[in-house]
Amino acid sequence: MRLCQGGPVTSDISRARVGWEVGIVLALSVGQSAVYSVLSFVRSLMTAPLASQATSLNPSRADQAIWDAIYRVFDVFFDLALVALVIYLLWEPARSAFRRIGLNFSRFGRDVGTAVVLLASIGIPGLGLYALSRLMGLTLQVQASELDAAWWTIPLLILSAVRAGLLEEVILNGYLFERLGSRWRVLIAVAALRGLYHLYQGPAMALGNMVMGLVFGWVYLKWRRVMPLVIAHTLLDMVAFVGYPLAAPYLP
Repeated sequence: MRLCQGGPVTSDISRARVGWEVGIVLALSVGQSAVYSVLSFVRSLMTAPLASQATSLNPSRADQAIWDAIYRVFDVFFDLALVALVIYLLWEPARSAFRRIGLNFSRFGRDVGTAVVLLASIGIPGLGLYALSRLMGLTLQVQASELDAAWWTIPLLILSAVRAGLLEEVILNGYLFERLGSRWRVLIAVAALRGLYHLYQGPAMALGNMVMGLVFGWVYLKWRRVMPLVIAHTLLDMVAFVGYPLAAPYLP
């Protein structure tokens, strides 16, 4: 509502506040990742053909296994702190943020079923896209993580998969849609952001992740539950982080 005598416009103040809030959250999380991903892609283009280069999903943080584990645990902790931040920002006195974005276990069986469908519909075509884009020279080789560094390697990779599922889905779908609205242009923008922070793998994988973002965003807007997306994303990353290294020696 507009105040008289040249006073501030309440809606304008609210819009500006939301804009600053969203900008800060993105700068601390997936927006920052998108910037570094674009820079990495540009650097790759200037170095050599993409097909001759490689990238790692979980690069080592230290030469010694114990220090690598310590760094990874703190990485997970600080990323989950960002998840806690956006939940805090979405919290309302009379409405839990967990209930608002559907991050709870109230429909766990249905959420798991939806997640399995998403896993099949996104994961299987994703493998085909990766193989095809490698043949076409549009994707860097994704190097498998070593699973025999220490006994805690696989549990930490699973923890990293959970972290990625929570961080990306809660911020991209739960937070951004609640703050920016349910318009189609918001859906496309959020999906494009997901693609951008995967651009370091190559344009084909960025496009594939954008399609994934469109599907996940549509599912969230339809049911207003982020839990099935978190489960599906976690399962996808568990396959990528643990399943792929196990299968890599047998793949062409």
